[in-house]
Amino acid sequence: MKKIAITMGDAAGVGPEIIAKALYCAEIRDFCAPLVIGSRIVMQKAIDLLKLPLKLRLIKTPDECISGIGTIELIDMEAPEGFEKGKATAKNGKACVSYIKRAVELALNKKVDGIVTAPISKEALKMAGMKWHGHTEMLAELTDTKDYAMMLVGEPLKVILVTIHTPLRSVPDMITRESVLKTIRLAKKACGMLGIENPRIAVAGLNPHAGEAGIFGSEEGNEIIPAIEDAKKLGIPVTGPYPPDTVFNKAYNGEIDMVVCMYHDQGLIPLKMIAFDRGVNVTVGLPIIRTSPDHGTAYDIAWKGIADPSSMLEAIKMAARLEV
Repeated sequence: MKKIAITMGDAAGVGPEIIAKALYCAEIRDFCAPLVIGSRIVMQKAIDLLKLPLKLRLIKTPDECISGIGTIELIDMEAPEGFEKGKATAKNGKACVSYIKRAVELALNKKVDGIVTAPISKEALKMAGMKWHGHTEMLAELTDTKDYAMMLVGEPLKVILVTIHTPLRSVPDMITRESVLKTIRLAKKACGMLGIENPRIAVAGLNPHAGEAGIFGSEEGNEIIPAIEDAKKLGIPVTGPYPPDTVFNKAYNGEIDMVVCMYHDQGLIPLKMIAFDRGVNVTVGLPIIRTSPDHGTAYDIAWKGIADPSSMLEAIKMAARLEV
């Protein structure tokens, strides 16, 4: 059975709660042997808050993992001293990075089969002096990965992004023949990871009506269409560009397996509309499996015992399902 490492995320957010709730579900052991990388002190506080009949079992390496029901196996790392609940702090940001680095090390050394990352705070990372905007950029650097993309899965939709955390006014300049082709190639790889042997990949346009033959914008004609033609020459089954206001309906109705989206909200708005509590984020292109819940630290509801673990559950299942 696959071993999946789950990083605790920001101690001040909902990560510890949703991990405890997810691992309380006996069904998760049907998919994998989970282990947590984080703080014993923080995880125990989450268990106590939720009043769950769970016990922590401290392990030093994944080889010690036995995956017992009613037990959370934990590689204990330093707790952020005196952490403040529901608030971004430099201490929490620094601690998050240490958990992620340990998980990546284990995955690269084949000690675990994949990692699931609980939410972290971009603000806390910045306060801690970190240069990364979030998990995706951090994981790419830690694994020395140059070509990567963010895929979001919320059945029946699957989307992959050409640009990620980018100001909207900067997006058009980043839509190039090279960047679109790279993402189409990663879309094919993502479909393979999901076990889709003959994928139907569609590319969304950037502009209304996919540019309407240049009337509403030139990016489709100058960059996106040439990239699609390049991909076809490589044998990739891809079509488009489709008007952004129609392509997701095709995907929802099962006509398309994967939509290549030009920017963050273009893909995430439709996905979160239909799968807000079930969405999973997958980093495609890494030499390791990495998934995460498709939501943030949710400081406003953290440590109140009300956070929904559904997305975390789906992220764990997805990590166990995927193949690099």
